[in-house]
Amino acid sequence: MDDTSRYRAVQSRDSRFDGAFITAVTTTGIYCRPSCPARTPSAANVRFYRSAAAAQGAGFRACKRCRPDATPGSPEWNIRADLAGRALRLIADGLVDREGVGALASLLGYSERHLHRVLVAEVGAGPLALARAQRAQTSRVLLETTDLPISAVAFAAGFASIRQFNGTIRDVFALTPTQLRNARSRHGDAAHAATAGLLTLRLPYRAPFPAAALLAFLGRRAVAGVESFADSSYSRSMALPHGPGVVTLSPGEGFVRCHLQLTDLRDLGACVQRCRRLLDLDADPVAIDTVLGGDPLLAPLVARLPGRRVPGCPDGDELAVRAVLGQQVSVAGARTVAGRLVARFGKPLTSPSGAVTHLFPSAAALAGADPGDLPMPASRQRALLGLCTALAEGSLRLDPGADRDEVAARLLALPGIGPWTSGLVRMRALGDPDLFLPGDLGVRQALARLGEPQAAALTRAQRWRPWRSYAVQLLWAGLQLAPGDPA
Repeated sequence: MDDTSRYRAVQSRDSRFDGAFITAVTTTGIYCRPSCPARTPSAANVRFYRSAAAAQGAGFRACKRCRPDATPGSPEWNIRADLAGRALRLIADGLVDREGVGALASLLGYSERHLHRVLVAEVGAGPLALARAQRAQTSRVLLETTDLPISAVAFAAGFASIRQFNGTIRDVFALTPTQLRNARSRHGDAAHAATAGLLTLRLPYRAPFPAAALLAFLGRRAVAGVESFADSSYSRSMALPHGPGVVTLSPGEGFVRCHLQLTDLRDLGACVQRCRRLLDLDADPVAIDTVLGGDPLLAPLVARLPGRRVPGCPDGDELAVRAVLGQQVSVAGARTVAGRLVARFGKPLTSPSGAVTHLFPSAAALAGADPGDLPMPASRQRALLGLCTALAEGSLRLDPGADRDEVAARLLALPGIGPWTSGLVRMRALGDPDLFLPGDLGVRQALARLGEPQAAALTRAQRWRPWRSYAVQLLWAGLQLAPGDPA
């Protein structure tokens, strides 16, 4: 978009662009989301920024009315596979707060100076400024949703000192931490006791979004001990940087309700980002449906099933293991085998939550397993052990900053890993928006049902770029519909 297009979006208060860019007003010194209900400023007084961190660096503070920090993330940075996209995903996961800019640059394979230069060019702010903006948002969530002492909020959000915390909150929100807490009754949910690490949040998204259908998709694949699904609510355990956690997600009116039980509140930011990736909440469904709906083959499905998302996974290693377990077996069969591995190799939670009692087995635990303890054919045992060994040794990385092409090449070099498994990992673990699975049984059945010859599938799929992953989800979902029935 150019500035003229952005200003039109501001004039129309189009919420689809919330999070895609930031609007700053020079006469007031504040920055807003594009859909801010305040009077539209004159074009001469408006500046546009690629990120909240860039607006903060230019001296603007967050609008108290539209809360621009509480929007879905930019869809661009979640799907881009270049250095900037990979770096932003790792910063959002809290790597800079936990290990510093040096660790981020080293993981990406570039110098700190080059990384800083690229991020400033792409989003208008360096890694430290981006991490600072995220700490400010985490602080606001903790101040508004918990009764934690303010000093505890500062350190839980990742600040190194109370002075740094106070200064950042005043700079970003033009309020003191105490004033921000006192204003919480106007926003979000009521405060909860923080001693047990319990939080209730609202995760925004861009409409349309079939939240119930996506949570049911995850529920049909829930692994006993790690996940559960009941009454439209999906729960699962997560291995977070400072300790395990349990998250419960359920549909809300215009948001996803998120209940968190954390061992350490410093994991709040990372946990929220992993939930957003799990549900693909930062996607732009209108842009995706426009492309897919332009193909007469998919247009009826898009009309009946708008806003489909690509479900992710909070842990790439787990998704890769589950992809291997799912080779040549049904969903139910893969669930059964995964449940047995959890019971045998999963780490029990010290504070289980209902049916969620374990963490999914780590790659290291499975790499050292006796093949006799793996309830699967010998060929799949070799594939699983080879995969887990590569993950445990670090020769294969499936974190948010991994290079997708490099991961695919390394996966295909492992025994028993073919294009289907590699593609599923790339689609769901690494968030590749443009991955087609022509050999998938469900895709073949869906195309046959739509009257598309299998030989023409690859050519047809070129029309769906760059959203072929979403087309796969649409085809899978279409199999659940009876002809002529409403969605």
